[in-house]
Amino acid sequence: MGEPTQPANADQFLVEEISQGDQSAWRQLIDRFSGRLLAFARARTTSFSDAEDLVQETFVGFLQSLAHFDRARSLETYLFTILRYKLYDLLRQRKTNVISEPPDSEDWWDRIDPGSTDTPSGVAVLAEATEQQEQLLTELLRQLIHELRDRNAFQDLQVIEMVFYAGMRNLGVADLLDIDQKAVAGIKFRAIQKLQKYLAERDPDSLKCLDESQADITVARVWREHRLTCLKRSTLGSYLLGVLDEPWHGYTQFHLDVVACPMCVANLSDLEAEQDEDAHACAEDLFQSSVGFLSRTNG
Repeated sequence: MGEPTQPANADQFLVEEISQGDQSAWRQLIDRFSGRLLAFARARTTSFSDAEDLVQETFVGFLQSLAHFDRARSLETYLFTILRYKLYDLLRQRKTNVISEPPDSEDWWDRIDPGSTDTPSGVAVLAEATEQQEQLLTELLRQLIHELRDRNAFQDLQVIEMVFYAGMRNLGVADLLDIDQKAVAGIKFRAIQKLQKYLAERDPDSLKCLDESQADITVARVWREHRLTCLKRSTLGSYLLGVLDEPWHGYTQFHLDVVACPMCVANLSDLEAEQDEDAHACAEDLFQSSVGFLSRTNG
């Protein structure tokens, strides 16, 4: 069982309508994304009003940067990226070093130094790498992930997700998944070999970008940037309803509880609260407080 597909151009169409000043499209965007953004912010702030303000600033920031938005990128990822920087701005203003995390959370993303360039905002795969190399590596990683999913090799996917995406060492992954450390090393080695093979078939001159001494850093940046194993809302909805079949149910639980992917966790929280009247009221407040910026953007 794979994840259901979604209309590829839905977000691009919505952005195009917003760029033309369409208030209905702006309302749709807020209705679609405000809940998950608010869930993400609320988990990292001590004040609900702070979270609401941050989400409002995120939408305003999106409008202000709309002319520079690369429409080939994920709209959801872009909004989460803006929100993440708004959170860091708030922390800097208050001279706070650590984002408030949910109890027992191991959210690697929030532990990244706010001043670091290792962020999901369009960094290069390597300092000297080109945008084309990054795109190529993204495609190759997707090919690897889809192959593992198609073979139901979810343990292998869990291993490489913890190694490449979460940055864990082999021993830590072995303890976490209760498997032999040599098995982890073997899965990692085969994954790197397979990526090198894919790359050699596509672009032999780019093999240096997957040199093993750099592979963890390179792949991790691309994985974070493009959210390669993030789950679709439909998959999360099926999981929430208890109708998601194995092995997808087990992998979804792993991605949420072990990897603790912050955006997927926020999406799940949003789905859980979708019928909450307060959430609808918040979306309406966000629309009313930001719609004026839409007219200024297109004025």
